[in-house]
Amino acid sequence: MALRHRAARRLRSYSVNALIPSALTVLGLSMGLTAIRFGLQERWELAVGAIIAAAIIDGLDGRVARILKASTVFGAELDSLSDFLCFGVAPGMLLYLWSLQPIGGAGWAVALLFAVCVALRLARFNASLADPERPAWTSHFFTGMPAPSAGCIALMPMMLSFNLGDAVFRQPVLVAPFAIFVALLAVSTIPMYSGKGIKIQSEHMLPVLLAVGLLFAALVGYPWYTLVLMGLGFFVSIPFSVRAHRRFRAQALADDAAGDDISDRPRAGNDGDAKGP
Repeated sequence: MALRHRAARRLRSYSVNALIPSALTVLGLSMGLTAIRFGLQERWELAVGAIIAAAIIDGLDGRVARILKASTVFGAELDSLSDFLCFGVAPGMLLYLWSLQPIGGAGWAVALLFAVCVALRLARFNASLADPERPAWTSHFFTGMPAPSAGCIALMPMMLSFNLGDAVFRQPVLVAPFAIFVALLAVSTIPMYSGKGIKIQSEHMLPVLLAVGLLFAALVGYPWYTLVLMGLGFFVSIPFSVRAHRRFRAQALADDAAGDDISDRPRAGNDGDAKGP
């Protein structure tokens, strides 16, 4: 009877709201596993679509957890493991099955490198969250390419092949260097916009909504071209994010220097600084 009461109390301690973010994460994890299954069946468009769906879900689960105030250590760990599979293992496997398999061990090494780089990027991100001295302004930037972006952008050759054919874009001589390049960006220290903290003024709300509508229409009509253009837009944004990061850092250093100057100024009444009457 006592065991039954303890189990009942344990069940009552979790609300449905607390399960929603983790349920979304499990759904994203399932999408990543399903992408591998589609790859084994050579249903490439569905495989890439599953990775894109996993990226969308990954962008939602954390926000839902914050809205519902249901963030937990368990959810964070589950999310990290899901990201590794969905955006490290699954894209690497798809690229290997689709293009890199004919070059044997070299192709498998590229797939391994991609997955390992995504794992290292996720581990570094998790470690940075535990840093209590991390400046607040750094939340506006990611260090290196985020795992969901890396997993989707690495599949750009596949997306192009869906409309332009396999003759060029499926060649390992193109796919392997591009996958390595994206993997190195993931573990790099290049600052990239995180999108956090972006505020839209009320007068810009209507143009932004119009742009969202046009983007959705483009995704419906020309999904693969639109996704490729979005990936190229990410590359174009990197120089601007680097410049913004330098500006934030310079401002922070200037503020620190100003604070040190103020603290070093002599104060009236200190021994040796102020003379008595």
